[in-house]
Amino acid sequence: MSDTDAKLKHSKRIHDDETAISRQVKIAKQHKMDPAWSKDVREPHRLAKKHAMDCGNPKCMMCGNPRKTFKELTIQEKRFYQDDEHHSYHGVDAEDSEVPNT
Repeated sequence: MSDTDAKLKHSKRIHDDETAISRQVKIAKQHKMDPAWSKDVREPHRLAKKHAMDCGNPKCMMCGNPRKTFKELTIQEKRFYQDDEHHSYHGVDAEDSEVPNT
């Protein structure tokens, strides 16, 4: 690989990281984080691998897994089971598939 290709890829990676960090700082400023979180705004690189709204507490309503927090299915699982109730295995309702009398 040539040096110019490597430089372009490296600069793109740096730019993507800076863009992601600036978006997370913008989110943090919009939500006016409390003083414990204001360190993320003063030191924006802390948000490079962490989202601004993620507190890291697995029991938090925003950050936790809905299965464990609320004892309920995820949205994707609800959708799957809802579709499964309305459709048979091949995607045809049992009521719609009538066999004509001969």
